[in-house]
Order: sequence, then C-alpha cells, then structure tokens
Amino acid sequence: MKPSLRGALLTVVIALVAGFGGVWFGMHVFHASPHPQTLHELVHHEFRLTADQDQRIAGIEANFATRRRALELEMQAANADLASAIREEHGYGSKVSAAIERFHGAMGRLQTETIQHVFAMRAVLTPAQRAKFDDTIASALTTDTR
Repeated sequence: MKPSLRGALLTVVIALVAGFGGVWFGMHVFHASPHPQTLHELVHHEFRLTADQDQRIAGIEANFATRRRALELEMQAANADLASAIREEHGYGSKVSAAIERFHGAMGRLQTETIQHVFAMRAVLTPAQRAKFDDTIASALTTDTR
C-alpha cells in the first residue's frame, strides 16, 4: 500500500473513531437521547404506574393508535388530492381549495382526538402523577422547536 493511501485511510479511521467516541461521550455524560422521549415513553418509564394503570393506559394508547393512523391516512389522501388538483388547475381553484379543506379537516380532527387522548391518559393517573403529567404537557406545548 502506498504511504499516501495508508495515511488517508488512517486519517479516516481516526476521524470515525473520534466521531463515535464524541457521540458516546455526549450521550453518556450529558444524558442526551438520540430522539426526544415521547409522552408514552415518559408515562411508562418515569411515572411508576401500577399494573392496573399500565393496562388501562395501554388500552387507551391502542385505541388512539388506530384512530391516529386513520387520520394520518386521510391527510395523505388529501395531499394526493391536492397534488392532482395542482396539476389539473395550475392555480388556486375549487379543487385545490377542496383538497386543502379536506386536509385541514383531518388535521383538526387529529389534534382534537390527540388532546382527548391526553386527557383520557391523565384520568388514569394519581393526583401526584397528574401534576407531573401536566407540567410535561405544558412544557412540550411551549418548547421552542427551532
């Protein structure tokens, strides 16, 4: 192997090891998570649910997951309608407007059902758990996501 190629490969290997080491260090020292913890993960891992609470919340989550998926599919279908309408009308016409309204309707229903789902989960919690839950919800709704 040529000395210049060997040096380049060594540099790449050192950079990779340093990069992975930095990520590992940051995650373990600063307790960073590779993805934000979902509300469901938080409730199941940090709220010390009783077996009854866990079972009730699992049922609430299963019902919501089905409904959420249906509304997400409705939004995808509305986006497909919008794409078709844009191709056909080449401007803001009645078909574009209808597709946007369809999307907004599904999105609004999803938001409403999500909030109802949050309150259904909250109802299963103890007063102390509810206080922590409320703080978590308020924080999530006011966090700057830029």
